[in-house]
Amino acid sequence: MFFKDVVGQKELKKNLIKQVRSKKVPHAILLNGKPGYGTLPLALAYAKYLFCENKTEEDSCGVCNSCLKTKKLQHPDLHFSFPSIQAISNLSDAFLSDWREIVQEKRYFDLYDWIKKIDPKERKPIIGVEESKSILQKLFLKSFEGGYKVMLIWSLEAMNLSCSNKLLKIIEEPQPKTIFILLSASVENILPTIISRVQLINVPKIEQEPLQRYLMDRLNMGEATAQTKAAFSEGDLVSLSNEDGLSELHFDLFVKLMRICYKKNVVAMLDWAEEISGYSKEHQKTFISYAIHLFRMSLLNNYHQEKELFVSEKEMDFLSKFAVFITGNNIEIFMKKFDEAYRSIDRNANTKILFSQLSFWVMRAIHRA
Repeated sequence: MFFKDVVGQKELKKNLIKQVRSKKVPHAILLNGKPGYGTLPLALAYAKYLFCENKTEEDSCGVCNSCLKTKKLQHPDLHFSFPSIQAISNLSDAFLSDWREIVQEKRYFDLYDWIKKIDPKERKPIIGVEESKSILQKLFLKSFEGGYKVMLIWSLEAMNLSCSNKLLKIIEEPQPKTIFILLSASVENILPTIISRVQLINVPKIEQEPLQRYLMDRLNMGEATAQTKAAFSEGDLVSLSNEDGLSELHFDLFVKLMRICYKKNVVAMLDWAEEISGYSKEHQKTFISYAIHLFRMSLLNNYHQEKELFVSEKEMDFLSKFAVFITGNNIEIFMKKFDEAYRSIDRNANTKILFSQLSFWVMRAIHRA
């Protein structure tokens, strides 16, 4: 991955390159932002630039031995740690071939994509205490090629407390030329003591213009379609890649919930809760994010902000009738309760009870319009 292959993020790329060229590389950086904003591509481009033997002012050379090894994710001084399914293995190394495959295939992917890749049962993965032992063992070894050693930890928020505590000291005081590149989608579930030991870099959403150009040049979209999809994605490439498959299902779940709640059909509401509780937790979280998006679009529709509406024709047809039920009297309730549900899923709440309660909140709120 070259810096030039990272979509958008012009200023951030420039700053990362400047760090390396000025030889002021921090011992640990935390790239915080949605995976679809490009945290992993940025991290891989940064690592490649660190290892490159013939750096230019703008990017890696791409032809030296280090670049060729990094391209295949097989550089001996580039180590990876990521969430694993503990019932299969508690070490990242057991999933390394899967990791290389998904990185080469997609580059822009999230935790849900990773879960689908490694576990048909879609169980929740974590970075556990056994992984911390593996990380420490790797980093106490000497560099194979005499330069930097890089430990890239993806989805840091999935690291449990025991593992985090084990790594505090080495993150604060790593061995010479050992660099931690940590990636997170949210710092909320990361130990403050870890955050205090790293240089925190918030990765913003991808700008509209480079994202639109990417869709036109790489995915052969027409200008109008690319413009609409780029705006709809809110700067998140992962949401675009998942759009076709998941949005249809999420749309059906959303419409069904709103209709049965409007009719106060309690039996159907409980059936709906049981249906969605059967999906994986990552799937449930994606649905909640989608629902929040449609609430926002409904409110914009009511204020006649057509230029800001980024929805499909099918969604627009539904919103033209539904949007009147989303007003200043209930939008705060919808946002608050769906946001709370999202957080509760991360805390391992009983999802059947959670979505049953959520449906009752929707029923109350929708009649307050």
